[in-house]
Amino acid sequence: MNRRSVAASRFVRLKNELVCAIGAFGIGLGCLCMGAQKALPGFKVIAFYTGRSDQAHISFVREANRWFANMAPEHHFSYTSTTNWADLTDQVLGQYQVVMFLDARPEQPAQREAFQRYVERGGGWMGFHFAGFALTPSGVPQNWDWYHNEFLGSGSYVGNTWRPTSAVLRVEDADHPATRHLRPTFKSAPNEWYKWSNDLRTNSSIRILLSIDPSSYPLGTGPKPHEVWHAGYYPVVWTNKRYRMMYFNMGHNDIDCEHKTNQELSFTFGNENQDKLILDSLLWLGEQTLRRPEP
Repeated sequence: MNRRSVAASRFVRLKNELVCAIGAFGIGLGCLCMGAQKALPGFKVIAFYTGRSDQAHISFVREANRWFANMAPEHHFSYTSTTNWADLTDQVLGQYQVVMFLDARPEQPAQREAFQRYVERGGGWMGFHFAGFALTPSGVPQNWDWYHNEFLGSGSYVGNTWRPTSAVLRVEDADHPATRHLRPTFKSAPNEWYKWSNDLRTNSSIRILLSIDPSSYPLGTGPKPHEVWHAGYYPVVWTNKRYRMMYFNMGHNDIDCEHKTNQELSFTFGNENQDKLILDSLLWLGEQTLRRPEP
């Protein structure tokens, strides 16, 4: 073999080795990237509910459990739901970054104390509709001052619209991560809207994110006159700056009770802007809680 042939052969061999090396490096890098994706920090959510009374709330709970479970894989969180309120303990709550109350609040003193410790240590919380309800006298009396007056800030339930109707919601704070992707106003899913004993605007710890826009009035169809609102200021989504929390007044689907069919006439999820608000709120809670320092 002449000198030129030897040089050519050596060049081909070196080229092949270089290609193999680059290929192996690429495969290794790809594996590292895949491993990094799998190792992305996620957060864990546990949702508590009763699902026992008021068909409108039961419908919402079923819908919420389906929706959050469907969102979980794409957005890198896990979702667990339970009717066992006895799991409101330091040991169980310590395994999760976000706790949800879908349709109620805890009633036992030990459960309430564990939940308060959890949020005071930086745990995240999201509550819907009846989770904020308290009325004395009723089956859900205002007997938890810290929760209703300090944590939620809203105090007691005073009244509501009827029947469940859509409202035009106004973004009060467009700088919050939960609202940055929303239009200034949008039409909500139908809901039974609550009003409260406390004026949240006077509470410096409360950051109101959305309220009912005046273009919604008259809101409600009655038949009782007080079930139709014609004016007023009604916050519907807010957070307490002292805690990692978010409360939504949404969570009451319309049900055909008049004809006793219990047919679902409306749903809370499936509204593009409202879904975006709820999801962005949850992601904000989860990401904030992941970054909290260890106690």
